[in-house]
Amino acid sequence: MQPWVLLLGVASVVSSTFLNDTLLWGPYRPNLYFGLRPRLPQSLMTGLIWFGTNDYNSASKVRHACDQGDQLQSYTWTTYDAREGGVQVIKDGLNNIKITTEFLKVAGGDHGGSWAARIKGEPLNEAYPSRSSMIFYFGLEGLGGLDMESDEEENGVEGEIKFSGSTPELDDFTIRIVDDPHNNAVTNGPHADAFQERIGKTHYIAQPVPPGQVWQAKDVIMESIFKHAQEVITPYRDPAVGAPDPSYVLQLPDEIYSGSNLHAVQKLFDGKFQFDVFFESASAKQVLSSSALDQGIPALTTSFNQRFQDTFPTPSDYVNDNQESLEAFSKAITSNLMGGVGYFYGTSLVNNKFSYEWDEDEDSQGSEESDGPRLTEPKELFTATPSRSFFPRGFYWDEGFHLLHIGAWDNDFSLEILKDWVKLIDDNGWVAREQILGEEARSKVPAEFQVQVPNYANPPTLTVAVTAFIARVKAAAAAGGPSDQELGMDFGTQIPMTGVSPPAEGYLDSEKALPFLQSIYQPLKRHYDWFRRTQRGQIKQYARKARSRTEAYRWRGRSQLHVLTSGMDDYPRGPPHAGELHLDLISWMAFFSRTMREIAEFVGEADDALSYGEIETAILNNIEDLHWSEENQMYCDVGVDDDDDSYHVCHKGYLSLFPFMLSLLSPSSPHLGATLDILRDPEHLWSPYGIRSLSASHPEFGQGENYWKGPIWIQMNYLVLKALHGTYVEQEGPYQSRAQEIYKELRKNVIDNVLKEYERTGYVWEQYDALSGEGRRSHPFTGWTSLVTLIITEKY
Repeated sequence: MQPWVLLLGVASVVSSTFLNDTLLWGPYRPNLYFGLRPRLPQSLMTGLIWFGTNDYNSASKVRHACDQGDQLQSYTWTTYDAREGGVQVIKDGLNNIKITTEFLKVAGGDHGGSWAARIKGEPLNEAYPSRSSMIFYFGLEGLGGLDMESDEEENGVEGEIKFSGSTPELDDFTIRIVDDPHNNAVTNGPHADAFQERIGKTHYIAQPVPPGQVWQAKDVIMESIFKHAQEVITPYRDPAVGAPDPSYVLQLPDEIYSGSNLHAVQKLFDGKFQFDVFFESASAKQVLSSSALDQGIPALTTSFNQRFQDTFPTPSDYVNDNQESLEAFSKAITSNLMGGVGYFYGTSLVNNKFSYEWDEDEDSQGSEESDGPRLTEPKELFTATPSRSFFPRGFYWDEGFHLLHIGAWDNDFSLEILKDWVKLIDDNGWVAREQILGEEARSKVPAEFQVQVPNYANPPTLTVAVTAFIARVKAAAAAGGPSDQELGMDFGTQIPMTGVSPPAEGYLDSEKALPFLQSIYQPLKRHYDWFRRTQRGQIKQYARKARSRTEAYRWRGRSQLHVLTSGMDDYPRGPPHAGELHLDLISWMAFFSRTMREIAEFVGEADDALSYGEIETAILNNIEDLHWSEENQMYCDVGVDDDDDSYHVCHKGYLSLFPFMLSLLSPSSPHLGATLDILRDPEHLWSPYGIRSLSASHPEFGQGENYWKGPIWIQMNYLVLKALHGTYVEQEGPYQSRAQEIYKELRKNVIDNVLKEYERTGYVWEQYDALSGEGRRSHPFTGWTSLVTLIITEKY
């Protein structure tokens, strides 16, 4: 049976089986340039390692885990769909090589289907040599076995190399690695005659590694190469003799040890190359060939491009000098966001009793005395990641924004991620702000940030994702049902599949949305109650006047100079005090209350909905009573001075905009005009590149760490644009026309600058300079910076 058939149309309803099949495998090791694994706690993990062989020094610059220090020009998923696969382009200038990784899922059978991957390379500059060593490895954690079936040869294997394996979850499978017949090895290097028996062959090693250590495969593999090289190079140590070509020396030793759970194969190339890797599930009963990739990748790309145009069209009112480059950029940041989704499993570090002195009067979540951080039970998480190079793990603050974009592309895919986050909400209602699960994840985190504290919160952005989902369900119902594009299921009229029909409807159908929302309602309610219980601020203790005597909030866990829990780490605040109140947190709690009211209404919890509505009203009143400064004409934090009197802590910046950004102000609010004045003033927040995080006139602008003291953040600009577009432009009010003008200009400024920097540097960035617009800090940052696609297409 041919591995690819052309299917016309779509069929029947979504099922958990289909979701498991299409979403089981993926590049779910986003911290690697290319690493595939299934969404299983202990199973098969794969990875790609490469280094140049133009000289011996290149072997000290091994590529494996994404690292800004590698100084790659770019690594970009130009096409990626979570259910089908995608294409990634990696440009490694130091080794003069452009690597393309192609990944294709092949649904079928009872164990998540099969897949095919193609690794191909070519010189970035044809005028210079491009010699490379490519290593693909397979590591097995947990129960099961993996063996090489090809005959062992002491000088390497010619032709196809095959492995067989089995695990409880994947059952029986085979892995085959197939060379392109046009590949070339270095055949005329120094001392080539002495190495004729090894040139052009696939080299290998298989050895056991301890449980939980497969993630350190690169170190194990490279140690084996260097050990072998030391033996080989011995006869050539005399300078008069001269060293052999590096590609003859830097090789795996072609050894297999009993009980091996790590297998690696190495191929050495001169110039252009290509090889394919096939994972075939035995239950699928089909044998893949290179024609699957030959036909499947172009079909996938065509399907993706058409669906992208349908899902994220560029409105005609946005004028760009190069529409083609804008669309390619938008596809790339969307693909990179989804290609950056990872699966993590492992323990985390938690300290139940830690607190700063100004928090010590508060109740602790831990009832037992603690002697420091402790490891939790292992947990799993399916999550998008902010930055593959710098933040390859789950962040609560970021994830809500990720899911806005993912949900607009593939609703049910976004819900798979949302469900995993909801599962992390513990019995008290807490979820850690950073999900650092397992030793591999911890290896990328400085020690001072590894421990999580159960009194500490983070902006509850999962509510943003839930609100967006409810809006999609309502929009689909109003339109007569969800479209294939909305569901992420529009595969076009001709698609490569293996006999499995994609579903025609999913959770956007109100009958399926209801049980889903019912399943997450109680955990979210517990989470909401945790916020109200643990992050509550004080009102009556400081004789503050407010219509509600209960609705005030402050972030726990702040230090003298940072409020990491707020997400705006070094944004100026007042001196720490048990009586301070934080504007951004009370604004988030208003939004959280509104979200809970919407869910309660949807699932038929009428009494709860009424209660949430009353709390929301009380919070909105207290934002006005407690946080509006008439003197400064802005919303502010509240502090406590040495005489125990309250005062407004006013720093013009993102904080000042929170009631506006979350659409908590009515279009007729008497404070809207002053808020827009701050936003639009070039002396304060307005720039040609987006809204700054802190006023350019502030004495701390650009000072110190300068993380949230001026730089431009795209997710905050997205919130500004969303509020303008969906509330203050849409609804009548005295500032409607001004909101329209600001919206149009700001949208263009943000899009143009992020695109310009992408084309200049090859990356999108964590933040952008407040004065020049240049990309700053970690890159690629295709987490919430990818919201630019939604800004382009006006999907708020």
